[in-house]
Amino acid sequence: MNIEQPIPAVASRPVIAIIGRPNVGKSTLFNKLFGKRKAIVHDMPGVTRDRNQVTCSYRGRGFTLIDTGGLDLHSNEAIAFQAQSKKAVAEADILLFLMDAREGLTPADEEAYAFVRKSGKPLYLIINKTEGGGSRQLNDFYRLGATLYPISAEHNHGISDLLDTLYPHLVAEEEEAGETQYSASQQIPKVVVLGRPNVGKSTLINTLLREDRLVTSDMPGTTRDAIDTEVLYEGRRYLFIDTAGIRKKGKVVYGVEQYSVGRSKEALNRADIALLLLDGVEGVTEQDTKIAGMIVGANRGLILLVNKADILPEEKREALESQMDRYFPFLKFMKRLEINYISARTGEGVAPIFQKAQTIYERFHARISTGDLNRFFEKLIASHPPPATRAGKRTRLYYITQALTGPPTFILFSNTLEISDAYLQYIENRLREKFGFAGVPIRMKLREKSSRTGIS
Repeated sequence: MNIEQPIPAVASRPVIAIIGRPNVGKSTLFNKLFGKRKAIVHDMPGVTRDRNQVTCSYRGRGFTLIDTGGLDLHSNEAIAFQAQSKKAVAEADILLFLMDAREGLTPADEEAYAFVRKSGKPLYLIINKTEGGGSRQLNDFYRLGATLYPISAEHNHGISDLLDTLYPHLVAEEEEAGETQYSASQQIPKVVVLGRPNVGKSTLINTLLREDRLVTSDMPGTTRDAIDTEVLYEGRRYLFIDTAGIRKKGKVVYGVEQYSVGRSKEALNRADIALLLLDGVEGVTEQDTKIAGMIVGANRGLILLVNKADILPEEKREALESQMDRYFPFLKFMKRLEINYISARTGEGVAPIFQKAQTIYERFHARISTGDLNRFFEKLIASHPPPATRAGKRTRLYYITQALTGPPTFILFSNTLEISDAYLQYIENRLREKFGFAGVPIRMKLREKSSRTGIS
């Protein structure tokens, strides 16, 4: 599989990484600088275990911000997560080293600080949690021999001053626009990866990227944030969103995991396409059905993937497809929807996902001209007229128009709103066949209109 390495949308934009040991407030600071709640914030050490990366702007100047897992050089746990923090240090242009005023300067802080200093990059010492008397502990940190920047990320104290300090490092957005090879109007398919915990979502994205950017693990729930990763493949850009696995409601504990499920739903709402990843060995479960229903409810395009194809015998595939007919009857766009067998671990069947995503994206945003629609509509009505209303009133259909894309949304003008669901489904099925909408939802809306003329 020939995948080009991910590239930043703008090469000149500085990368700023927030570094520090676990639970000093890195995700809270990240959210304040970004202006939205993107990283999970919780009083549990190690909550941010993957890297969050976003594009930010301050007073007309842009930068890329990275939030990392905790950097504790002596921790025996989560070695892979530690590697992510070290990699962020290597990739960043500017480092924000965050410490906790309430706890004071710890040996772990001193050792981590010595490590990041070796990078030789611009380094700012940020002392968090200075509200409520925490500032009295600043004396501990002065022995590091550097300027201190006291803040309270939770209460938004000192954030503007910090941004003003960083401002000279940032690049004017008009300069960025001149250097980027992509126009601002170019659209990128946004693809969310959904599935039960531990079905291989992060492994799949790592295979797509061919680098260990997302931490993979055999422990359910490893990815607790929704992580955005942009990749360039064969001249096209794609944005992949890896999410925490979605558990049954009864198994979701309050706090971090509950918020992760909410983040998965948010990620779905801002995506164009959902990759629904199933475990081929375990088969289709009730929870898979609920996740598929969530995709339908969000009106997103769908690519159905069955993982572990490398260890799946042919007879098991046939049984799986029979299961899908029973578990997914509500997926109207399952008709002509391909079932894709892959192995996230070996890469089998993974490369075609890029082209499939592009195809579904184009269908999701396709616009059919009113002329083409109504020529099709006239023939459809002539061959299969709509039934009369329950009161015996003749149903007249005047015309159809496409109101929106993403997903395709059509408005049907009629002399009555009493058109059966079965007939509307018939129109939708014919639209799919005629204009190639396999894999994407279609929304049909009725609008009553009085007229002396009509198609039927």
